[in-house]
Parts: sequence; C-alpha cells; structure tokens
Amino acid sequence: MLGIIINPKSGKRAFRAQRIYLWKLLRKRHQPFAYRVTKYAGHTIELARELAEKGYDEILVLGGDGTLSEAVNGIMRAEISAEQRAQIQLGLMPRGTGNDWGRYWGLNKQFKESLRRFFEGEGHPIDIGCLTYWRNGIAHHRYFINSVGFGVDPLTCKKAETLKYYIGSHHVNYLFGLIAAIVAHKSQHMVLNVDGKETVNDLLFTMNIGNGPFSGGGIKQNPDANPTDGVFHGMFVRKPTFRQIINALPKLYNGKLTELPFIYSLLGKEIEINCHQHMLIEADGILENFIGPCRVTCLHNALQFRV
Repeated sequence: MLGIIINPKSGKRAFRAQRIYLWKLLRKRHQPFAYRVTKYAGHTIELARELAEKGYDEILVLGGDGTLSEAVNGIMRAEISAEQRAQIQLGLMPRGTGNDWGRYWGLNKQFKESLRRFFEGEGHPIDIGCLTYWRNGIAHHRYFINSVGFGVDPLTCKKAETLKYYIGSHHVNYLFGLIAAIVAHKSQHMVLNVDGKETVNDLLFTMNIGNGPFSGGGIKQNPDANPTDGVFHGMFVRKPTFRQIINALPKLYNGKLTELPFIYSLLGKEIEINCHQHMLIEADGILENFIGPCRVTCLHNALQFRV
C-alpha cells in the first residue's frame, strides 16, 4: 500500500503544478493510495508513524531533507516489528533547499523524473543513524538518514534558516551561513570513542558523522560515506587557524576536505561523544539541544529507499 506525505511549505512555489501532475499520474497508473499533508513542525513524524502502523509499506515524501528525516523518525518509532520495518520502501520527491540525500541518489528538483524513478525503481536496503542522549536519566532517540553534525555544523543550519527570511530558500544560504557560523563559533573539548576505542581527545571546531556524503547543500564533508555499507564515515575538525579556514573553503565541494592535516577521519559503527557542556546539534538539518554525553549508532539495513 502506498502512503504519501506532503509538506506544502517546502518548495511551495511549484507545489500546485507538482500536486496536479502526481494526482494525474496516480490515476493513470490505477494506483490506490492515501495521502497526508503536514500542518506543523514535527507533524511528519506522527503521520509516518501512523502510516507504518497501518501497514503501508511504500511511503513517498514530497518535501526536503527535514521532512524526509521526520518521516524516518516516525517509521523508526512505529510499533511494528523490525522485519516489517525493514520492508518499508521510502521514496522522495525533493522539494527543499539542500537536497543532500537526494543528491547522492541522483534525484533533483525535476519532479517528474523523481516520480518516475520511484514508481519504476526498486528498493535498496539502507542504514539509518540513531542519536541517543539522556535527560534526567531517561534515554531519548533521534534518528537520521543522512548525517548528524556538531559545532559549526548546527550553527550553520541555524544561520542558514535565518537567511531564508532575507534572501529566500537557496542552497547558497548554507555557504553564507557557514561563514557566519565560523565567526560566531566557540570551540569546546570533546572525547570520542569509535567502536569502543578512544580516537579523538581535542577541542572541537566542527564534526559531521555521515551516512551519506553530502551536507549543507552539497558540501562533501564525508566523500566516502555510503548509506548501505553498515558504517559511518565522519570528520572531526580541531580548531583551525584563520589561514587554514581560507585554505579549506575551495575544498568544500570537491571531496578533498579530509586531506587537510587538521581534520581527523572517523570510521565506525558506533561513536560515543563525551562532552558535559550544552550542545547544539543538527540531525539532517533539524536542530536539537541537549547536554552530553551522547552516542551515535548505525542501524544496518533498517529501511529501504526506492529509486
């Protein structure tokens, strides 16, 4: 059964034409379906959980990376078996700003092509990340499909979101947001254990743990990340000098960031982050606040992505 989740606020200029085309396509295919429209932040989590628990095994998301991430959180929180969950095929018609998950799979804002690939494609087992942190001794989980970021990463998302009100939704928001975040960020000390072994003990400038290679609207922070290989690829950046920052800027989009000497490369299934200060983090561009420590775990073949 097919369930469709639509975020009308994401890429809203073309929304009417896209919706009309989709309805015509569904009628032409004689495709039975149910659809839900999001009404507020976090609503997609509720809708995706409802669809999963009602037995919908195909869920198509019309929205951006944040909407897709919320859909993943809803599916992962649904009261169904792991076997049922692993059979759910998730699809995406990109309508957001960054499109980092879609970019990996060759999906862009040519919505007719994205829909064709969903309806004619096949499911690929994919890994899902789980960020676990504690409040008052109670574990809380946030799932992510593409990446989770600390330090400058979430601050960039926060600045980029603010810029939308001034220059609209453009992928260059992330570049301008990055520059603003670099100026404003203050480093803090972190200890990282990767698969049980202490790997990093240093001041954190920024860190991105990737299930996919892209973040921030096409920045290639983890060029070798593959959402099907069962491990995370990450990069930890200790506090750089101004000259090092300038040298890094041309490498943001060409996959050569990890060649820089002040960047640690990480590879593992589970990463423990020990920091007892307040942390702002971003999971697929969605901001969260908490006080560390926390743990990031790779859930291998947790879902399927159809393309």
